[in-house]
Amino acid sequence: MSAAELLKNLPSAFNAAEASGTDCTIQFNCSQPVHAVVKNGACAVVDGVSSAADVTITMEDDDLVALMKGELNGMTAFMTGKLQVEGDLMLAQRLPALFDSSKL
Repeated sequence: MSAAELLKNLPSAFNAAEASGTDCTIQFNCSQPVHAVVKNGACAVVDGVSSAADVTITMEDDDLVALMKGELNGMTAFMTGKLQVEGDLMLAQRLPALFDSSKL
């Protein structure tokens, strides 16, 4: 599964209860950039680059897939340079709670 395919599944893995009160845009920069918009308890994935992302995640496709599936620890990826984060670091740390990795 490519990173773009996996990211298209984010709405079905979205944990609305965890995201209560959260409105944000999460940019994923991989071979095919997409961004996830979390608003009013729902998640939508849009192709391309957002002009107003709250946090930007930049990774190689394989590493992003492993991270989102829970096979790669985010802190380890960050410390080893596999993961670059720009913007709201606290939001980036909440990603595992916002999306159920078993549904991706």
